[in-house]
Amino acid sequence: MTSALPRRRLAGFYFFYFAYIGAFAPFFSLYLDAAGLSAVEIGVLMAVPQLTRIVAPHLWGWLADRSASRLRVARLAGAAGTIAWLGVFAGAHFAWLFVVLLAMTFFWSAALPLVEATTLSHLGDETARYGRIRVWGSLGFIVAVVGLGYALDTLSTGAVLWTVLALMGGMLGFCWAVPDSRPPPHATDELPIGHILRRPEVIALIAACALMAAAHGPYYTFYTIHLVDHGYSKSIAGWLWALGVICEIGIFVWMPHLYRAFSPRQILLASFALAIPRFLMIGWLPGSLAVLLVAQVLHAATFGSFHAAAIGIVYKFFRGRHQARGQAIYGSLAFGVGGAAGGFASGYAWAGVGPALTFSLASACALAGLLLIAWKLKLSEA
Repeated sequence: MTSALPRRRLAGFYFFYFAYIGAFAPFFSLYLDAAGLSAVEIGVLMAVPQLTRIVAPHLWGWLADRSASRLRVARLAGAAGTIAWLGVFAGAHFAWLFVVLLAMTFFWSAALPLVEATTLSHLGDETARYGRIRVWGSLGFIVAVVGLGYALDTLSTGAVLWTVLALMGGMLGFCWAVPDSRPPPHATDELPIGHILRRPEVIALIAACALMAAAHGPYYTFYTIHLVDHGYSKSIAGWLWALGVICEIGIFVWMPHLYRAFSPRQILLASFALAIPRFLMIGWLPGSLAVLLVAQVLHAATFGSFHAAAIGIVYKFFRGRHQARGQAIYGSLAFGVGGAAGGFASGYAWAGVGPALTFSLASACALAGLLLIAWKLKLSEA
């Protein structure tokens, strides 16, 4: 890691970005529910952020690779996304909110992959230290999810809209403050990016990560509603969300030690294996707070170690001038396609077969991802 690493500015961006996620993902569905939207409509709207990640990051990555400043692309797009969010204050009809969310998430989808690429460029080959910067995002998520959870016990769900707006302002400010870092030349620079994408291990990684993102679809869309329906307060729901992220923080801090003891492939296999029982516990035993606590501890694996290992492997696959587009492709195909499919399907499954079987389908997706990693992900060249 270079001495010029702008740690505080990168940490500030991650803090506000994931605080925004911590306000939006758990609680925007409550706002939609209070506004009278159906489970299918809520599932569709909560899948829109993943839907835009299928296409938009490719555009932003392409522009960034051809721009003198890839973060300038993120800054301007983020400003447009913040303006688009103002549309939520104009009405809560399904069609209108769909358009607003489509525009907002289309523009804001530029920020994370481009900042991720910038962070990894600053880190160089010391990607094991990524978690100690990314951990500030987890802290931001906790602050938002716990604070807003308590606030919503007394305030109306309309407070979610204002909180998200304020957090967007914070992440936009830090996005402007982070300095660019261009990747050094690499031997793969002259190869077309399709040459990398056709490698079996790259296909396996992206497909398995898409399955993991799909597995989290019911969790990110309906977990808070699931808890409230079983008699838990919104503040307790906030603390359960926070517990998962606290455990995630521990994994991010511990990642350099895990990298010394295990290979990235082994870390991914363990992460997928632990996701299987986690979603079954959430779906079938929501009445037991003890079971829910164990399930939330497992978020350290199903997101923390999973994401840190996956993004390190992506960095090894996509080097030099392909770095920004590689992160964008990973985000759009894994989290965009997988997350959108999981979100859309969860709405229909929730309405059709109920919570228990919906989370069982999530567990099945994690099992499929585990089998794919075990079968095809070889890292001898990574």
